[in-house]
Amino acid sequence: MEKQNFNRIRVPHKAGRFQSELPVHRFERSPSRKLLKEDSSLRRLWVALATITAVVFFIRHPISWLRTDISQVQRPGNPCDTRQHGYQCRPEISHYWGQYSPYFSVPSEINNTVPDTCKITFVQILSRHGARDPTAYKTIYYRNLVKKIKSDVEVFDGKYAFLKDYEYTLGEDQLSKFGEQELYDSGIKYYERYRDLAVDYMPFVRASGQDRVVMSAQYWIEGFHQAKMSDLMNKDSIKDGRHYDFVVISEAPGSNNTLNHGLCKNFESDTGHNGHLAAIAQDKYAKEAFPVIQERLERELPGLKVSSEEASYLMDLCAFETVHSPTGEISPFCDLFNEDEWRIYDWYQTLGKWYGFSHGNPLGPTQGVGFANELIARLTGKPLQDHTSTNHTLDDHPETFPLGKGHVLFADFSHDNDMTDIFSALEMFHNVPQLSNTTRMSIEETHGYSAARTVPFAARAYFEKMKCDGIDDELVRVVLNDRVLPLETCEGDSLGRCTLDNFVESLSFARHGGKWDECFD
Repeated sequence: MEKQNFNRIRVPHKAGRFQSELPVHRFERSPSRKLLKEDSSLRRLWVALATITAVVFFIRHPISWLRTDISQVQRPGNPCDTRQHGYQCRPEISHYWGQYSPYFSVPSEINNTVPDTCKITFVQILSRHGARDPTAYKTIYYRNLVKKIKSDVEVFDGKYAFLKDYEYTLGEDQLSKFGEQELYDSGIKYYERYRDLAVDYMPFVRASGQDRVVMSAQYWIEGFHQAKMSDLMNKDSIKDGRHYDFVVISEAPGSNNTLNHGLCKNFESDTGHNGHLAAIAQDKYAKEAFPVIQERLERELPGLKVSSEEASYLMDLCAFETVHSPTGEISPFCDLFNEDEWRIYDWYQTLGKWYGFSHGNPLGPTQGVGFANELIARLTGKPLQDHTSTNHTLDDHPETFPLGKGHVLFADFSHDNDMTDIFSALEMFHNVPQLSNTTRMSIEETHGYSAARTVPFAARAYFEKMKCDGIDDELVRVVLNDRVLPLETCEGDSLGRCTLDNFVESLSFARHGGKWDECFD
């Protein structure tokens, strides 16, 4: 990982012309399969550079090699799914699909607009990838469940009638068209929200190396770029508007990557904390809460016998079939369950995140320490101090981890589990009590915490730094899915703001490496 090579290539424009030379910094990383499929020149290049694990692209406008045609990105409109407020279609159920919920704007007790007397001086967005198809291993379970239902049940009528002819056709692991649109919209929303900065500065973008994360970053860049070009169409010049810096960080085993956990041995091992505690908590809750769902399904579908896990899989299909639709049309699977059952499901998924990657897991927050320390470096403009999961080959190089003057917009793309451990390392859930694995808690009792409200598909957190009239100190505010967090650990004010010094001081857990020394025997 320490070796750095520099090549210059020429990337063809779709019309056959060539863009200006494109420097590529090589760190042993291969690009996404979809990108290679769409651009044969890149495919030939990367076959020759098969040992690459991380790449910095300096993409010069136009960026057509990076995206599909814009007509393929924009989907038909859905009046209950908007750029500003996200997915509001039947929120009484769709906002309770755990981490499989489409992005939606979470209500905020604190006004989330920029205060009138303040000016934003820095923004970091941390985003989950957009909506996707099920993972490969879950696909096996879903197929088998559908096969079992169709084999064991003879009569499908009423709300179950669609199952008679239903065939499982979902893909595996990749972004759906709906997910592409989520990230495109997110890029536009980011530009519009932070226009005063974005009109003059370009974001520095990083993505963890899985295809759906890389593609999400690319669609986000496309949305940002289109908003910027539309805004500046009649301008005589475009300041700093000719390139996008984009780093892809490998997810290969053993890679240091603050956007993807994998290094902490005692967290990752089969007998370690990762997933083990989550499964225990979920299983215990399922035994308490799921029998009512199982009994109803078996009563309404004579011949069927389902476990609590199979009932949860059937509920998964509601979300996955919905986001597989380009317009986010609610799947008929969703009407197989009532509102209370969806709240049971959401709590089940919330327990998985809490006990898998947050404060319910002794080593969960430690997995997010590396990113927390990167954020501190970016906010303060001071060199990174971290000995956990940071990739020093990248982070010690000013071109792959820029700091200081002129670097004020950052965008990083990751996964739901990693965002959960990062948020926990940043003390964003400090006021959340330990979650019950036997009884569902209200959103008031959890102080607004749930999987659906924190890490839905296309989730995004904004870390804002601002200067405000009459206040000498720089202030920091955190906005998670449009909800301003109170930041009690650093004496946040009524607008959710802490001084920069207090914010950094409050992150002593991250600054001291969390429990990284417990990761290895």
